[in-house]
Amino acid sequence: MMKRVTYLLTLMLLPLMAMGQEVKSPNGQVAVKFYLESGRPTYEMSYQNRSVVKPSHLGLELAKDKHASKGLRETSLMDGFVIKDTKTSTFDETWKPVWGEVAHIRNHYNELAVTLDQPATKREMIIRFRVYDEGMGLRYEFPQQDSLVYFTIKEEHTQFAMTGDHTAWWLPGDYDTQEQETQESKLSEIRSRFHDAVNWNNSSVAVFSPTGVQTALQMKTKDGLYINIHEAACVDYATMHLNLDDKNFVFESWLTPDATGMKGYMQTPCQTPWRTVMVSDDARTMLSSKMIYNLNEPCKLEDTSWIHPTKYCGVWWEMIVGKSSWNYTDEYPSIKLDQIDWTKVKPNGRHAANTAKVKKYIDFAAANGLQEVLVEGWNVGWEDWANHWKDYVFDFVTPYPDFDIKYLNDYAHSKGVKLMMHHETSSSTQNYERHLPEAFALMKKYGYDAIKGGYVGDIIPRGDHHFSQSMNNHYLYVIKEAAKHHIMVNQHEAVRPTGLCRTYPNLIGNESARGTEYEAFGGSRPDHTVILPFTRLQGGPMDYTPGILETQLKTWSDNPNYVHTTLVGQLALYLTMYSPLQMAADLPENYAKYDDAFQFIRDVACDWDDSKYLEAEPARYITVARKAKGTNNWFVGGKCNEDGHRSTVKLDFLDKGCKYEATIYADAKNASFDKNPKAYVITKRTVKRGDVLKLTEAPGGGFAISIIAQ
Repeated sequence: MMKRVTYLLTLMLLPLMAMGQEVKSPNGQVAVKFYLESGRPTYEMSYQNRSVVKPSHLGLELAKDKHASKGLRETSLMDGFVIKDTKTSTFDETWKPVWGEVAHIRNHYNELAVTLDQPATKREMIIRFRVYDEGMGLRYEFPQQDSLVYFTIKEEHTQFAMTGDHTAWWLPGDYDTQEQETQESKLSEIRSRFHDAVNWNNSSVAVFSPTGVQTALQMKTKDGLYINIHEAACVDYATMHLNLDDKNFVFESWLTPDATGMKGYMQTPCQTPWRTVMVSDDARTMLSSKMIYNLNEPCKLEDTSWIHPTKYCGVWWEMIVGKSSWNYTDEYPSIKLDQIDWTKVKPNGRHAANTAKVKKYIDFAAANGLQEVLVEGWNVGWEDWANHWKDYVFDFVTPYPDFDIKYLNDYAHSKGVKLMMHHETSSSTQNYERHLPEAFALMKKYGYDAIKGGYVGDIIPRGDHHFSQSMNNHYLYVIKEAAKHHIMVNQHEAVRPTGLCRTYPNLIGNESARGTEYEAFGGSRPDHTVILPFTRLQGGPMDYTPGILETQLKTWSDNPNYVHTTLVGQLALYLTMYSPLQMAADLPENYAKYDDAFQFIRDVACDWDDSKYLEAEPARYITVARKAKGTNNWFVGGKCNEDGHRSTVKLDFLDKGCKYEATIYADAKNASFDKNPKAYVITKRTVKRGDVLKLTEAPGGGFAISIIAQ
């Protein structure tokens, strides 16, 4: 009789449980509802009582695989669930980043954790929601349990059902590259535009669907809501893309496979990354939000005193443009590192990473307050380094004959400058890991404290992809090993960031998008840099390598291309494209031609106590003011697309009763990125709190202002 009563009570409670739970943001404007629809986990999301995500299903499809605990009898975590337990909580803390746009970050959310039971398999799964004032994150958690130990993910089926045919700023979904130009279109237009949006000439391309897109995906609704879908804390898991059902406007997660075609190998207890949706009726919130960082774990490094924001120059741009080479010789069609005598090799006369040239860059850095000098092409192996799936391509320790590594490091240190190491791997990751101990030992021997890494070309192990679970583990392995040696890491061609720089702040930079180098390959549209902060920069800073003041490359090389910004627009990027690692990427002789404009690059900080986004609209314009760390000095930057922009800057962020000297770097009246890019005007004036500056940004232009406390 007692069992019968218990059973009846359970049946009575099931409809109540299925009705679901709701959790709201601390300010009450964002609401997330969770419930079961015929045993299938379902959620929806609203903002100010306006639907943002319509009812969307959650779950994971597991592979029938011999490596899983259940082997070929494996079943999925898609449906057949009942709600076992729900817990709600509130969290509120303020933490201090090692570096960043602000000195302190508030982490304030309300949480709902739903424990689901799948009676047929006796398996448990937790879906955890954290709801912030600007959005929410959800993730799957798998407690340790006898019925779920080892499992293989065939696909994760997390849905994001949109409310209409939104405008989207998207990149083609690709397992290997983010070096595309962002497309602006309606969701319904993605399919027809997809093929031409792909950068088919990239060294590694792997698209998967004609409606597949990458994250972070920025959208805008017809009624003015800004929505951004991304992920946070991607650790031991494959990178998430989105595949669009363009009939119903439903996005679904699409993970990156490894060489086997599987999407993930899991062992309980474990969890997925957070799937994030940001929303606001103010575009500036998309830029100022720290939700992605907040969803990552706190810093795991006990000592961070050695990590420092850095401005640097380097031997790089002249090779990108084509005037110089990374390789030392043109004598051989291929080389084997263990079978060549470099003392008998004929130099090609174009090798840039030579002692005399690097010494010139060291002098330039020392004279202009730059902390480091990057040198690419210093090490042997560049003769046949790319696109051959070559395993033993670099050893990361042997310099070319014309690069005196000891002398140059000693000379740099005598000038108060450090050299920055460069480790291009050619995506031969096993070779890199084999050589990593010796490579880091060499760096410590000569006093290097930062490394620029690279992953050009298809991955080795062959058949793997840049954004798979195994590759994401590789990138993090390098970061952790570098931290043990007090080395900062700037990874290029690696996975797009998901806020891991909070946990490992020695990850001071990523490329993971179409950078300045493409200006030498035909250029990027002027709106490119006013889209990236809404998309690529959501998960972490970008080493965009700005500062190309000689925008017309034919003036000093045989390259006919030009930079698709004005000269002043390049200055603005030091503020609008946030990074604690900022390069003065042009040649010293080009900076000498525009020394008065170069003064802004000398002066601008790259670490901040405060940042205020004054105006923003995706792909149109961004204006931001930043307060330099430990000072009362402010720097303001504005950048716009090809339409130009009229900006009104209210200086109400300045301290009361203080006077400041403002130096304003502005486009001249007749400036434009394509016809007159180097026309600029520099003015000085005394300003105070409450003053208003009105500036006109040329097509593809911008402005930059230093505001120094007197």
